[in-house]
Amino acid sequence: MTDVKKIVADSEVTLHFDLKLKDGSAADSTRVHNKPAKLTIGDGSLTENFEACLMGLSEGEKKSFTLPPEDAFGMPNPDNIHHMDRTKFGMDTPAEPGMIISFSQPGGVEIPGIVREVAGDSVTVDFNHPLAGQTVVFDVEILAIG
Repeated sequence: MTDVKKIVADSEVTLHFDLKLKDGSAADSTRVHNKPAKLTIGDGSLTENFEACLMGLSEGEKKSFTLPPEDAFGMPNPDNIHHMDRTKFGMDTPAEPGMIISFSQPGGVEIPGIVREVAGDSVTVDFNHPLAGQTVVFDVEILAIG
């Protein structure tokens, strides 16, 4: 019988996840396109508490855990909310509340912003992660540990 692999520091993990909001509504899932996520424990892509929830899990194991905003996508940062002149939006992308628009940064990096409000010539754009400030529920299934 082979030893069961468990997630430890520096493990390369392939997993499926379903991400839901506290009210049960779906926010994201790797199962939609059957493309599992791959990550390395300790590379900084996950928060410490998220990684702590994965530690010790074995291949084939399923687990559900709830993360508060600070351990998931962070709290909204007021510095990430910008007021822009309506003239910055063209006829092909008129600014309307709820729209997600991609903005080019110096160096060609694209970052998405959500239009929160349009008042006169002012457009309020929120560059916080859409799930910032949300408590989220992760259902994970560990597929492989390398």
